[in-house]
Amino acid sequence: MKIIPAIDIIGGKCVRLTQGDYSQKKEYHDSPLEMAKRFEGVGIEHLHLVDLDGAKAKKIVNLEVLKSIAEGTSLKVDFGGGIQSDFDINLAFESGANQVTGGSIAVKNPTLFESWMANFGGEKIILGADAKDRKIAISGWEETTAMDLIEFIKSYHAKGIQYVICTDVAKDGLLQGPSVELYLDILAEIPSIKLIASGGVAGIRDLEELQKIGVYGAIVGKAYYEGRITLEQLGNFGR
Repeated sequence: MKIIPAIDIIGGKCVRLTQGDYSQKKEYHDSPLEMAKRFEGVGIEHLHLVDLDGAKAKKIVNLEVLKSIAEGTSLKVDFGGGIQSDFDINLAFESGANQVTGGSIAVKNPTLFESWMANFGGEKIILGADAKDRKIAISGWEETTAMDLIEFIKSYHAKGIQYVICTDVAKDGLLQGPSVELYLDILAEIPSIKLIASGGVAGIRDLEELQKIGVYGAIVGKAYYEGRITLEQLGNFGR
């Protein structure tokens, strides 16, 4: 299982939100590049980088952060937050992103999202599937659709999507454990999907449990920033 630390950016700084709420913002570090270098320093290879300003603005805002991490580390960066145009997705890849995550766009403009899959390939585009009560949530989780989460993932997997980041909104930022049952159900229905679990990881035992059920990767954010998991534990995990 891949350990994928998350760096969320507002105003060029590392922050974490609780359940996607911008009013519940906590700053952790002034320099995302320094934080990324810490992860790289213990042997971590992947990074989940989210432009929260971009998510609000519906266009990339923190491009310089992406560039600095792509140029200053060897981390494989998946980048998301506000990418809603051909211009922005090209900008993200040109600036060093290895993969790009699209969530709301996959719901609101499937034609555009599918054109990205066709142009860049299924391995470069990650489907962001955020769920509230197993229904797809979009627009920074402010809007819950009537779409069933598993059917949504299934439909995109049939079209060539290989990677899915799935966040259970109810769990995010609360350090109460991940949605293991939900992930088991997704894997039972779509066993060949590369499922990346996001939200709720509170400690090393949660990572062990996620590894046991067979997810491809686990995103770790608040548990690290709040000292529930050490850098060394993340670096040693799964070795």
